[in-house]
Amino acid sequence: MKRLIGLSVTAFSLVLAGCGKESDQLPVDGRDFDGVEYSEPAPYTGKVIDGYLSNARVWLDMDGDSQFTPGPLVIELDNGETATLASGEPTAMSGPGGRFSLDIAELELEPTLGPDLDPRDYPLYAVALPGKTLEETWSGEVPVARAFLMSAPPGVRNVTPLTTLARYRGLAGLGSFLEAQAGVAASLADLNLVRDYILAQDERSHAYARALAKFMASQIPDAYNKLLAEDGSDGAEPYLSREAVFLLGLSLVRNAGDVIAVVDAAAQGGYANVDVDALQLPRIALELDDPVLLTSQRIYSEPANQGTLPALRTGLDISAELRFDYTQGGQLVSVSAKGCLAPSMPELARLVRVNGYMANLETQWLPAVALSSRSRETYKTEGVDERLIFDWDNQRIYFETSTSCHEPAGILAGSSELGGSPEVAYRWTKEGGELVELVADYAGGVTRTLVPDNTLLPDGTEAPQVFPGYRILEDGVQKEAVTLTSEIATCDPQLDAEGASQVVTGYLSYNFAGHEPQPTGFNDLLLEFDTRDFSGPEHPDHPDLRLLRYGFLDPALSGLERVTGDGGFEWAMNYPGSDAPGFVAEQPNLISRAFLKRYNSVVDCGRSMDDLPSAAYAQVEYSYQRLSEYLVDSLE
Repeated sequence: MKRLIGLSVTAFSLVLAGCGKESDQLPVDGRDFDGVEYSEPAPYTGKVIDGYLSNARVWLDMDGDSQFTPGPLVIELDNGETATLASGEPTAMSGPGGRFSLDIAELELEPTLGPDLDPRDYPLYAVALPGKTLEETWSGEVPVARAFLMSAPPGVRNVTPLTTLARYRGLAGLGSFLEAQAGVAASLADLNLVRDYILAQDERSHAYARALAKFMASQIPDAYNKLLAEDGSDGAEPYLSREAVFLLGLSLVRNAGDVIAVVDAAAQGGYANVDVDALQLPRIALELDDPVLLTSQRIYSEPANQGTLPALRTGLDISAELRFDYTQGGQLVSVSAKGCLAPSMPELARLVRVNGYMANLETQWLPAVALSSRSRETYKTEGVDERLIFDWDNQRIYFETSTSCHEPAGILAGSSELGGSPEVAYRWTKEGGELVELVADYAGGVTRTLVPDNTLLPDGTEAPQVFPGYRILEDGVQKEAVTLTSEIATCDPQLDAEGASQVVTGYLSYNFAGHEPQPTGFNDLLLEFDTRDFSGPEHPDHPDLRLLRYGFLDPALSGLERVTGDGGFEWAMNYPGSDAPGFVAEQPNLISRAFLKRYNSVVDCGRSMDDLPSAAYAQVEYSYQRLSEYLVDSLE
């Protein structure tokens, strides 16, 4: 028996919900037929359209990886059985008029195995091949200059830039067909996003689609474009990951409004005459590896049951919450604080070294806190109280505050509102890609300069990225310096630490100069690490070097009235175990929690550091998201 596709489909109009009525035009979307039940088996047919595209690779994505998968392909059925498609996903090259025909004979299953697989349950994909796929234009067939990837929602058989937009809006939870009449939705009002707009002589849809295709082509990685352009390539080669394709689709959703606005401005009501090739469309850098990024910190530094710090860890109330915002490429744009944040020049210097791409830091954003009681007070009010703004193109970072949290550090709020002149402006210099200096200009007139110490360790290796040496000068006078004085020495876990999630198995000695007189006992400083292998052999390029503890001095903190102790502090970091929630094998050094404590000079290599402190000045909780998750949330 041959597989029959149910071809009796009512006229299906996919206009924008919220427009008040359905289109009075018959949609031509590849799902609308004459209502006749055919007795002969029918292939799964449709069209690939920018203009009509011939010689484009089309496939039915049955395994959800967004790439063509050759056979044998095993499909898990709803009843728990499996079906094997010997030829893989149904695929074909489009022909004249953009038409394609997929052989779906292998989707017919034995009755004992389960019902036949319905091709309408799976999305279509099509990739245009540079120099090979031909677009039908009024002047003849023109090879596409650059590759682009399109998709269509399950059941839709026209594959176009507009169906791609509809599908990824749906996947992002925004509604496939742009229900809300705002922004891009208003520009697309009354458009049928899934029909053959050329056959329908819809010049506006055609202009939008061509511009969106140009935008999508600009985002295809050069290496993938080069691969598809090679002799012998037919578009069946796997290259992009499922996550990468999803990020490409999200970028289309995020930027469609800007692309359409450019088309509208050029059209001036006459869409048939828009020269899409001449349009200046947005150019957006993407990060297609979908890294995990720090998106928020919650800081607990307000003693609930006493007036001084440190306090019982369980008695610390929240005093600030930080939000980290990124571009589509994963570059940090801003850090916004409800309550008070604590700008750290060494940490900003680390970020500058990687041009703001947080994922390129093995450990993201070492902790820093403001212990002022004003943080809790401002946290309880509405709105953002402080923020860091990053201008990477102009090599500037701006710190704005509306609080009095940083007066001990010489930072005075110029206003009770953000948005005016920054309280601190940072600028930097690089030579040969290496940071030479980071300069902080305070509104009060003080200038502080961080000079990195790029000296190799005694064994000739580079300093660990997470804690490089530096000097900080104030108006030319050195105020603070960190000098690494040894290589990383290692040891085995002690017997009682076997199996612990955190063990000190490495250490590196360093000097912390400045802020004299230093507290008694603030000496013999060590950076303590867990150097065990957490990622496994499948991630050999990701170093396992978890910074567990380091000591420092900060008079701006120790000088606060409610802060007790001799002035020596240490940060102790916690990380998820390799079998714990939150562990990321390709990014094993992501902090989950950090505790600010009194400095303790006792060191014992091989010991477990699983125990949480009973008392602390502050606790910082880290939250992360995949870049794709963050971008979806920001759309919402």
